[in-house]
Amino acid sequence: MPAYKVKIPVFEGPLALLMHLIEKNEVDIYDIPIAVITEQYLEYLDMAGEIDLELTSEFLVMACTLLTIKAKMLLPKPKIANEEVEEVDPRQELIDKLLEYKEYKEKASSLKDLEEGQGKVYWRQIDEVQLLKEFPPPNPIGNVTLEDLLEAFQNVLTRLEVENETVSITREEVSLQDRISYIQTRLREKPQGLAFSDLFEKKISREKVVVTFLAVLELTRRGVIMVRQHCLFADIIIFSRDPEGELTDAHPIS
Repeated sequence: MPAYKVKIPVFEGPLALLMHLIEKNEVDIYDIPIAVITEQYLEYLDMAGEIDLELTSEFLVMACTLLTIKAKMLLPKPKIANEEVEEVDPRQELIDKLLEYKEYKEKASSLKDLEEGQGKVYWRQIDEVQLLKEFPPPNPIGNVTLEDLLEAFQNVLTRLEVENETVSITREEVSLQDRISYIQTRLREKPQGLAFSDLFEKKISREKVVVTFLAVLELTRRGVIMVRQHCLFADIIIFSRDPEGELTDAHPIS
């Protein structure tokens, strides 16, 4: 004959067990019948011990706390003549902990509902490059301000000062048209978008940095490229406005 198995609910901690007993007895949390709750709490510990459940120290500490509160409530209260002494409820500290636990449980339940609801939402991946080509914004620099471009420009100059330990005496002649052609070539290689910082080689002269920055501004003015910044402090990304990737110099530099 198979052995009879007893199943009892498993609680995360002693406060969870106390809340269960309070709800089960339908009593006011501010007026806990400590004798009844203590008796039922100890009965649960006895049942858990019989089926070889591992009881944590927190459950045993709470059992001692309940017995202590029960003993304090059974002891006669001392009478002090001609003195008004505010009576302290021995259950108050336990009540405060239960109220705090209840509040956390309710908030955790709300967060869990939000998580389950969010888990049912599926987002379609957006091809930003294709979207910009089909629906080009009237403003080629979008949410990127002049301050953002200047900050990116300053970051390149700062990096250049740190990396260049030697100073070259020879002067490098860099034309604006050469840097425009360079940017166009790089965009053909990366039609999905080119980071502004990738326009600058590891070892590059200050003159070339300045002219490259002016080339970006010129291409933006012509409407040949667009610049975007996904979030604050993110790298600025350059896109071609030509859907076929053929960047031309239709507008001369003025």
